[in-house]
Amino acid sequence: MTLDLFGDATPDQPAPAAPQSVVNKVQALRRQLQQWAHEYYVLDTPTVPDGEYDQVFQQLQALEGAYPALVTPDSPTQRVIGAVLAGLKPVRHVVPMLSIRTETDNEASGAQAFDARIRRELELGAMAQPVEYVAEPKFDGLAMSLRYESGKLVHAVTRGDGEVGEDVTHNIRTIRQIPWVLEAVDVPQVLEVRGEVYMRRADFLKLNERQAAAGGKQFANPRNAAAGSVRQLDSSIAMQRPLSFFAYGVGEMTPSEQGGPAWVTHYDMLQQLKKWGFPVAAQVRIAYGASELIAFHSELGVQRATLPYEIDGVVYKVNSLALQRQLGFVTREPRWAVAHKYPAQEMATVMEGIDVQVGRTGKLTPVARLAPVSVGGVTVTNATLHNLFETRKKRVRVGDMVVVRRAGDVIPEVVGRVPGERPAYVANFKMPSQCPICGSEVVREKGEANHRCSGGLFCPAQRKEALLHFAARRAMDIEGLGSKLVDQLIDGGVVRTLPDLYRLGLSGLASLDRMAEKSAQNVLDALEKSKSTTLNRFLFGLGIRNVGEATAKDLARHFGLLDAIMEASVEQLMQVRDVGPIVAASIHTFFAQPHNREVVEQLRACGVHWEEGAPAEKAPQILAGKTVVLTGTLPTMGRDQAKELLEAAGAKVSGSVSKKTSYVVAGAEAGSKLTKAQELGVPVLDEDSLLALLQGKDV
Repeated sequence: MTLDLFGDATPDQPAPAAPQSVVNKVQALRRQLQQWAHEYYVLDTPTVPDGEYDQVFQQLQALEGAYPALVTPDSPTQRVIGAVLAGLKPVRHVVPMLSIRTETDNEASGAQAFDARIRRELELGAMAQPVEYVAEPKFDGLAMSLRYESGKLVHAVTRGDGEVGEDVTHNIRTIRQIPWVLEAVDVPQVLEVRGEVYMRRADFLKLNERQAAAGGKQFANPRNAAAGSVRQLDSSIAMQRPLSFFAYGVGEMTPSEQGGPAWVTHYDMLQQLKKWGFPVAAQVRIAYGASELIAFHSELGVQRATLPYEIDGVVYKVNSLALQRQLGFVTREPRWAVAHKYPAQEMATVMEGIDVQVGRTGKLTPVARLAPVSVGGVTVTNATLHNLFETRKKRVRVGDMVVVRRAGDVIPEVVGRVPGERPAYVANFKMPSQCPICGSEVVREKGEANHRCSGGLFCPAQRKEALLHFAARRAMDIEGLGSKLVDQLIDGGVVRTLPDLYRLGLSGLASLDRMAEKSAQNVLDALEKSKSTTLNRFLFGLGIRNVGEATAKDLARHFGLLDAIMEASVEQLMQVRDVGPIVAASIHTFFAQPHNREVVEQLRACGVHWEEGAPAEKAPQILAGKTVVLTGTLPTMGRDQAKELLEAAGAKVSGSVSKKTSYVVAGAEAGSKLTKAQELGVPVLDEDSLLALLQGKDV
């Protein structure tokens, strides 16, 4: 039943069916609004005043209100989705969202260094033609990946850690520049558009004015306002904070042989994205050689203050997609691109004191306490001094007038002191000999600039990092023990040291936020399973500085017994393969701390165990001196297993292909590494050939 205008009950009536004329009108209004929105937000050339847009928008709202069956998710009226979500769901990127290398030198040397590296990698002689690049603004916003399937936006994901990001589709749908549906007939079945979500300067100022009028918190800068808006759980909040978007690349996409686009250059790709309805920065241009990159950097630097949005530099990319594939990647960065930042902004203020912070990895950092100063639109009260030697080098002391620099989201730093006499003598800053958090000995390795707390398993400042590292897949492999759960365990005082993990009970775990009884039991089962491990995994899990997976394996293979490692002298530790004086000193210092030994003994008492015995005989080092690269998926062998077999045979397993690579082992879906190996003439092996090689057979 419903109530009529007079409050009388009336029988519910089915919604009226829309006549075809209304259906046609609704479709026409949507097309008109989408066209106007494209002109306004993407082309930046509006053809109608706001009032006319609003009138047509209201007509559409009225028709959809009268005929609810006509409402579709992609209607312009449905941009606001008001439901509050339980949390942001993690989404794994099919193609990782990699970061790019940053140059901070002056406009000439930064561009010249990049061009020189590219020419060297491509083996171009001095007489060769200039390399063709694409030069773009570097936006100060939030990286975003938009995934379209059959032309429809299915989800929008933040960069996250590059491998896994957050699903923020509900907020991205509020950005009118981003199309929900791609109407063009040549749009591939799968298309991931990569770009930057940002807030225009004018919109940022208006937002802060509204916040101030409402007595709310004002944002420090447009970048923070944009990032905070994107991560809201309630998209109606994001709608009140006007966001914008620029496209600058693609992620996963239907291959050309399956009907996807066959672009030749990066610039071609950007122009196609623009035709499909995505905004692309008007400043994007093709540049030939270092001289034109320098000119672009200089010109955009002059325009920077007048642009309607914030930029903190420019980006150079090799234009040819074939050359991009040839250049490939180094570590987690593409060789074919670089970000060239502008000089940081600086201000002067008084340094009122120096505090010492202990980081998650135990590093001690002197931090300057400053009289508040606005740097680049942000109020700064603290700035890093990096380490003791930088502090001495800059000759800064408490009470000095100092210069503070800030660049984008980088932590503010003290550049140096303003020249002038001090009114009185002030002693030089000294690093404490004991950790200000836990009282453990502070150590500094020979040749190392940083001081560190030696209480890795004991220091409260390092607890979260220690637990996450201990639980990692390549260490104790405790499934389900992620960062959010660790935060709750540490912040709630449930876990203080590693052995406390093995004392957790079902009721205590299940009572934590978002932990039902089943998920709590799964964590307990994973903890129980982890008790049976290997010596090398246990050693790696302890988080001893400078001891990675390979060193942990070498230690376990050399000594066989944990007690032997714990009692070994620096000289004895240096007898292990690839263990030099710095690594040996790290291991010796770690086990010299009574609280670290106590944690190890408590872990043993909790049932953590592994097979021990006499030092294992070394496998024949038939691949000693060889460098091997793994790529693709092998038929029966996991990459970790292949790596272990190769390392046991004396080979070095590398992540990139070069002329010095001895072999490339390629499986299914091998990518650019296989291409590079073929171009360089590096022998390529399959799994069978690898096994034959490990048996000492000719391949």
